Amino acid sequence: MPGGMIAMARTNVPSIYVYGGTIKPGKWKGKDLTIVSSFEAVGEFTAGRMSQEDFDGIERNACPSSGSCGGMYTANTMSSSFEALGMSLLYSSTMANPDDEKTGSAAESARVLVEAVKKDIKPRDIITRKSIENAVAVLMATGGSTNAVLHFLAIAHAAEIEWTIDDFERMRLKVPVICDLKPSGKYVATDLHKAGGIPQVMKVLLNAGLLHGDCLTITGKTMAEELAHVPDVPRADQDVIHTIEQALYKQGHLAILKGNLSPEGCVAKITGLKNPVITGPARVFEDESSAMAAILSDQIKAGDVIVMRYLGPKGGPGMPEMLAPTSAIIGKGLGESVGLITDGRFSGGTWGMVVGHVSPEAFVGGTIGLVQEGDSITIDALQQLIQLNVPEEEIARRRANWKQPAPRYTRGVLAKFAALAAPASKGAVTG
Repeated sequence: MPGGMIAMARTNVPSIYVYGGTIKPGKWKGKDLTIVSSFEAVGEFTAGRMSQEDFDGIERNACPSSGSCGGMYTANTMSSSFEALGMSLLYSSTMANPDDEKTGSAAESARVLVEAVKKDIKPRDIITRKSIENAVAVLMATGGSTNAVLHFLAIAHAAEIEWTIDDFERMRLKVPVICDLKPSGKYVATDLHKAGGIPQVMKVLLNAGLLHGDCLTITGKTMAEELAHVPDVPRADQDVIHTIEQALYKQGHLAILKGNLSPEGCVAKITGLKNPVITGPARVFEDESSAMAAILSDQIKAGDVIVMRYLGPKGGPGMPEMLAPTSAIIGKGLGESVGLITDGRFSGGTWGMVVGHVSPEAFVGGTIGLVQEGDSITIDALQQLIQLNVPEEEIARRRANWKQPAPRYTRGVLAKFAALAAPASKGAVTG
């Protein structure tokens, strides 16, 4: 999805984004399931906290139809934010893929695009600094994916709009989380759709002065004009979308942390946590599979801080996502008590004491590459801090002795990407 929007912004010819739609939730013993349910079940089952019957039942019923992952994970996060950006039709971002209304919305999108061609409405007329603020406001309000930080940095770069990682923290401080959505909440995208969808979320934000109503949309109308018919207050018979006064969290959920472990900034997802602060010993892994094995074999204990490195834009290359280990941690019952930091990234289904996009990455000599087993690390989302608690002289000594490992690829597209990629804090763009 971000690749499509980047292309639209770069080519700047009349375009509309048509989302394929979300999956419907699976069901097992009266409980809604998503793809993440299967990953978390692996951790629960290996911890002896789940029966074979439930394990099999969840895996067989988690994905009952076509469509993108069902919570406010990365695909639904990006579709929702594209609706807020003005590049998709209202309500289109939360429709279920198998439903007839999705087909109808796609047809209507084609008609709207024809009119946009006639009116010469181009993506860069719509994608502005203010409309990106609208997209990020919806990202925060819905508890969306950490990946959106990476993606909107890249989209802004393609549209030649000034937007930095610090702008996300600025938006976080003023936009509350008003939607109770998975991964850390209760509901899925189809529930959000029934409750009024992204237009209802945007109307709440607009009335609170947290959305720019004068932004142009693909229909040729302003966002305020598009939202004129939407009720000012969410329906009383649902509890998916809350008012500002009844916000789940008074501030947004994606915190930008900095410190000697990530002077350029990294991203923490702090919803669902009673206390987003931990100091503990580093458990260091150079790849995902070895970390996963350690989690499943109970080598990771409460209080540990897992470090997964050489997984950044250059080191990965391409920043692989860490859904399996983060879900296994949740399944093991360690979501509140084990930290995880990586220069890679996470699935939108990830939640817990997790910090991704650590920059500079290990492959270019970032401090995360200098961490040794047992070092004390502090993650403190309340103070926006990520810190290696080792004397500066020792860090300098390790840096002097550090040698860059051989690249994983020496030819082909991955080698080219690794050579050209900017840091994650700049969207991992290639120029």
